[in-house]
Amino acid sequence: MAAAGGPSVFLVSVTGQIESGRFPGFDELYCKFCFVYGRDWVPTAGLEEGISQITSTSDVSPTTLVWNFPIDITFKSTNPSGCECGPWGAAPALSSPLTFPSFAGPQIVVSVYGPDFFGHDVVRGYGAVHVPFTPGRHTRTIPMFVPESTSRLQQFTSWFTGRRPEFTDPRVVAQGEGREVTRVRSQGFVTISFNVVTKDMKKLGYDVTPSDVQDPSLGPLTEGMHMY
Repeated sequence: MAAAGGPSVFLVSVTGQIESGRFPGFDELYCKFCFVYGRDWVPTAGLEEGISQITSTSDVSPTTLVWNFPIDITFKSTNPSGCECGPWGAAPALSSPLTFPSFAGPQIVVSVYGPDFFGHDVVRGYGAVHVPFTPGRHTRTIPMFVPESTSRLQQFTSWFTGRRPEFTDPRVVAQGEGREVTRVRSQGFVTISFNVVTKDMKKLGYDVTPSDVQDPSLGPLTEGMHMY
């Protein structure tokens, strides 16, 4: 418990960017993002969702699509359970696509879209990752996937009409229930960088200092690495 007159919540500030994506065979793609979190988490500043510009591959990076699309959000909470900062692990399966446990830590959901053969915008990948809660810079590469039709007839119909299978709400990607009955196919990767700053977590009894910083025996090794 917080001491009398002390802080009752902690803050987590997250900046960074959706850096790039790799989707072999596809070009002229854009991405959308949104944050998903439990009721114990409240955004106090920044944007919860956004959409990037369309980007294309180039001679310099023929297999990489570079967005460098910024993200910037600050959360407040009293309970870090369910986040990526300790032994709590990932959030469990959820009871509803749009209802998340109060303790579920924030996740960022990324959706990538681009034109098909007929010029229709179709989904090229969904993915999600928990926001890191250890202060500092972090890079995450998210494996992306797309839902698939369950029969060859449906596959042909969706291709012919330009209406590919997709989720009505991308936030369902952040939940676990029903994954075993959803037919999907891996497709591409997206790289995100996070810069994380926390406030008042230690005052509330939570320590998210990286283990290599806590262990003084690693100091000489780290110093030696900088020499090279």
